[in-house]
Amino acid sequence: MARESKGARTKRAAEVFELLAEEYPDAHCALVHTDAHQLGVATILSAQTTDVRVNMVTPTLFERYPTPAHLAEARPEDVEEIIRSTGFYRNKTKNIIGFAQGVTELHGGEVPRTMKELTELPGVGRKTANVVLGNAFGIDEGVVVDTHVKRLSTLLSFSNEKTPEKVEGDLMALFPMGRWTLLSHLLIFHGRQVCIARRPRCEACVMSHLCPSSRV
Repeated sequence: MARESKGARTKRAAEVFELLAEEYPDAHCALVHTDAHQLGVATILSAQTTDVRVNMVTPTLFERYPTPAHLAEARPEDVEEIIRSTGFYRNKTKNIIGFAQGVTELHGGEVPRTMKELTELPGVGRKTANVVLGNAFGIDEGVVVDTHVKRLSTLLSFSNEKTPEKVEGDLMALFPMGRWTLLSHLLIFHGRQVCIARRPRCEACVMSHLCPSSRV
């Protein structure tokens, strides 16, 4: 596969997608949320921690600050206490309050639906914007590249790039736009359940025959 043509790689990528979609029919965003604002906040909080940990603190956070306007006026020390267990809580507090202030002051309390407007808000990079656009609004603007997506993209020889932005570019060129949001969920589910970083279960992988890094 080292000399694989572009056409062959595209065909293999389509086969990988179909196998993973069949294997994980319920693949979805693991961050619990009810609207775009909650998803944006939860995604900002998910940096350098697990979705499980974020889901443990957001119920209290959203009960106390149910709207962007409420969070925009929150005292930082109160928010810090709620989200402390997610790590880097001071910086995250600054970012989620800034995010809420931006949504409230610049967009009338409604989370914007464009990449440009989202990434202009505090704490929002391309990854967070992709999460919100794809999962809250059903807009396939790009591919969310987290550690699982980046790692599996390398193992599958879909990308040899080192930065999330460049990996995303390779995946966007390889998969049809309508599959971008689901693609990240499928790779994340597979990375958590089968293609585990320290102990990959290649013998249980439905696409081992399509993976250049397979041990079986």
